[in-house]
Amino acid sequence: MTKRITARRQRTDRRGTTAVELAFVLPVFLFLVLSIIEFAHAQMVGNVLRAACRTGARLGSTGGNSSAQVESHVRQVLSSAVRTAAINVFVKDASEFDAGGQPPANQAQFESMPAIELTDAEPRQLFLVRARVNYNDIALVPMPFMNGVVLQGQAIMRHE
Repeated sequence: MTKRITARRQRTDRRGTTAVELAFVLPVFLFLVLSIIEFAHAQMVGNVLRAACRTGARLGSTGGNSSAQVESHVRQVLSSAVRTAAINVFVKDASEFDAGGQPPANQAQFESMPAIELTDAEPRQLFLVRARVNYNDIALVPMPFMNGVVLQGQAIMRHE
């Protein structure tokens, strides 16, 4: 009879262990799952940024389209994936690359390139379409390790 009592006592002494283990493991597990989701979302937004810039540059390479139309097209493509108010779109003159100039090393140098109006562009003139967004402005669940992360896409084409 004493064996039955000790076995029952051992089972009742472990009643709260599952709740304690869950309290320790659940936050770590949720953080890991949400981090994976955020990383996948960042990859998707990066791909959409590159595709939108590419299609915008294609639109701008044909005659008769203005820089404003290109920016509008890029924002329209991006609207399926992100909130477009947070996105910065630039159409810049990239003809300095034809002369053998060094490509810009950072984001500020890209943005300091001269703007171009595509309706006034010369045939075969290079131009750049660039879009960027701060990731925490469009994050599903803002993560502290994503502070300062900027997603961007760009495309360079010749005006025809």
